[in-house]
Amino acid sequence: MAGGGFVAQQGGGASYEGRVTAFVVCTCLIAATGGLLFGYDLGISGGVTSMEPFLKKFFPSVFAKQNDAAKHESEYCKFDSQLLTLFTSSLYLAALVASFFASVVTRIFGRKVSMFVGGLAFLVGSILNGVAMNVAVLIIGRLLLGVGVGFANQSVPVYLSEMAPAKIRGALNIGFQMAITIGILVAGLINYGTAKIEGGWGWRVSLALAVVPALVMTLGAIVLPDTPNSILERGHSEKARQMLQKVRGTQNVDDEFQDLVDASEAAKKVDHPWRNILQPRYRPQLVLCILIPFFQQLTGINVIMFYAPVLFKTLGFGDDASLMSAVISGTVNVLATIVSIYSADRYGRRILFLEGGVQMIISQFAVGIMIALKFGLNGEGTLSKSDANFLLFLICVYVAAFAWSWGPLGWLVPSEICPLEIRSAGQAINVAVNMIFTFIIAQVFLSMLCHMKFGLFFFFAAFVIIMTIVIYFFLPETKNVPIEEMNKVWKQHWFWAKYIPDEAVIGANRKVEQRDA
Repeated sequence: MAGGGFVAQQGGGASYEGRVTAFVVCTCLIAATGGLLFGYDLGISGGVTSMEPFLKKFFPSVFAKQNDAAKHESEYCKFDSQLLTLFTSSLYLAALVASFFASVVTRIFGRKVSMFVGGLAFLVGSILNGVAMNVAVLIIGRLLLGVGVGFANQSVPVYLSEMAPAKIRGALNIGFQMAITIGILVAGLINYGTAKIEGGWGWRVSLALAVVPALVMTLGAIVLPDTPNSILERGHSEKARQMLQKVRGTQNVDDEFQDLVDASEAAKKVDHPWRNILQPRYRPQLVLCILIPFFQQLTGINVIMFYAPVLFKTLGFGDDASLMSAVISGTVNVLATIVSIYSADRYGRRILFLEGGVQMIISQFAVGIMIALKFGLNGEGTLSKSDANFLLFLICVYVAAFAWSWGPLGWLVPSEICPLEIRSAGQAINVAVNMIFTFIIAQVFLSMLCHMKFGLFFFFAAFVIIMTIVIYFFLPETKNVPIEEMNKVWKQHWFWAKYIPDEAVIGANRKVEQRDA
């Protein structure tokens, strides 16, 4: 824009002068690779737990149940083991605890320090998992991986939202989810390859290769600059201005910088962000930072992501076929996330949430009906090749819907709706709720599959119906709205308006009028 630095735009927010620079794109892409940690672990654990040498060494009871044909064990129940699920779920319990420490580190020391700590913890955990000789070392390694995931999930989405210009904030932030999906796909390909290694030690390669994404994030955190918001929050005003000029590609950043200063000063008056987020004026952010990650996990997506090979093997796919099916669904996951990168800033968050929800509902009911017809209540049955292919197709339809809606937007929206004074607390709540229910789903899924059978898919579909209704009524559109101007969006909403004090919007409007004048 020629003449001024600040204009009103769609959604009640504002736009600042500046352009999308190669610098900001590169820094956001490097930061987004923090998602590789989460994605690689999501993809690797299910494949490893379906490998017989791994089960034989660490979970012999599960291995015996699988191979004891005399018991005629129900297909639904042959992987049911609390110790086996603890291997997967322990990571997310550690991530839950770590996210609260990460919120403090992120606020006091900056976003990049938090990313560095996360990468380092994940690196050590990867090494321990690769060399583990007993379950205890295996679980300790998983706990350290969880610390890495907790710090990464706390800091990376906040870093991306603060660094990116509002008009492409969605695309750059979804880079985090893109990295998660790439991590899942790479893990699936590695599992498929390592399962063929003679001698039964391929699972060690799968687990140890987690050092690669850990190194990427650790080294990336060293070279990345911190965000202008974070630099200003720690009292370095001139340095923050210079960084803002660099990321926006213009010297004229007075308007945006003043908004950052105002937000920072307001944040400094808040001694207790956790107490502050409970105030009525932050009710929209608090509620959505709880509900969005809650519903994200109750879609049932991690049933597919954690246990894809186990699930496909349970449903009658062979060893190689189950691992390859996980690779196919992982590929769909990556491609569908690209759709979200293209669409989130063009068509908005709401339409993706709603369309994705409807598509997930239809595919989950179809999967449940098909499994019911083929396996019934007793879990005895087989799938023909055409049945297996159609089942895989339905699961891919479901994965695609999640990948362009609730997957990336579940991280993007909570990270962009919180003002600076509650941002660390809001993101910690988002990560904590996500990890709580990720842990619960990971821990109880195999038992739920054993006892609920095909009804498990109807169970998750019911939650998708509820969450789609919640989005329709309670989430306003936030595309293209600068984070510092988000109060206008809440003030215009039919339900949330009553919680937003008039002065929160009047002050922002007065600044716009002064600048336009």
